[in-house]
Amino acid sequence: MRNTFLATLVDLAAHDARICLVVGDLGFSVVEPFRDRFGPRFLNAGIAEQNMTGVAAGMAMTGCKVFTYSIANFPTLRCLEQIRNDICYHGADVTVVAVGGGLAYGALGYSHHAVQDLACLRGFPGLRLATPADPFETIAVVRYLCSHPGPNYLRLGKGGEPHLHVAPPEIPGPGPIIIRPGAGRAILACGTAAAVAMEAAAADDTAVFSCPIWDESAACHEAIIRCVAGYRRVVTVEDHLVAGGFGSFVRECLETRPDLQARVRCCALDASVCGHVAGPARLRELGGVTAARLRALLDTAHVGETCAG
Repeated sequence: MRNTFLATLVDLAAHDARICLVVGDLGFSVVEPFRDRFGPRFLNAGIAEQNMTGVAAGMAMTGCKVFTYSIANFPTLRCLEQIRNDICYHGADVTVVAVGGGLAYGALGYSHHAVQDLACLRGFPGLRLATPADPFETIAVVRYLCSHPGPNYLRLGKGGEPHLHVAPPEIPGPGPIIIRPGAGRAILACGTAAAVAMEAAAADDTAVFSCPIWDESAACHEAIIRCVAGYRRVVTVEDHLVAGGFGSFVRECLETRPDLQARVRCCALDASVCGHVAGPARLRELGGVTAARLRALLDTAHVGETCAG
């Protein structure tokens, strides 16, 4: 997904001189095509993510469309005050890009695991969240963000994610888009957890949706309501802790519809996974985000309780 992101950004930057990329002294072997082609629009801010974020906000205020880029927690948790005050407060056209969302950098340990980022960021007014499920959605999402001014947060996988679509899908706005049709039951996935959803749905007629763009707008809430209303059982799935994550967001969207809330269960990482070091698949297993867990929740999704792991 990171290579797809960069290739798409290069294509768009060729037609939009406002697009700039600011990195925190990493991404090399990936970001060179942008640097080599658009040198004056590329900045290495060094290992100083808070400064990187403030610089990006300042650039945006001069008319630039800025993307910051770093690994997992570094452009997010280290920079919460700068994202809140410099970017969101001023409505700056900055997209914060986190590579390796969730447990993608599993073997590097908890310092590199982004499993609280959505909870921390989604409370900032005006911030749009972008969580593409596969490389094709990444193309569509980057195009969408370039045509819809920020503030934005783009959460990517690390690399090697499977293609779940056959082409870049249309993204009409915030809310779910379909990956796999089905009837009766549905899985509503956030980001790369959609691959787990597809595995869980493979044996029956379960629908799978992704939510590549989501925010606190009324339009997004209404889209979630329409999606859930079409199925008797819905399970959300994400590579994030249950507290404050995507499943919590979905249930908040349904606050005025307790009848629909009762159809929804949440498959998210159990907090016991924090501190473990292993590959991403093993960590997801330890945290309870597996195809088997999803199928079990689909079979019992009728009491409306949120359940992690």
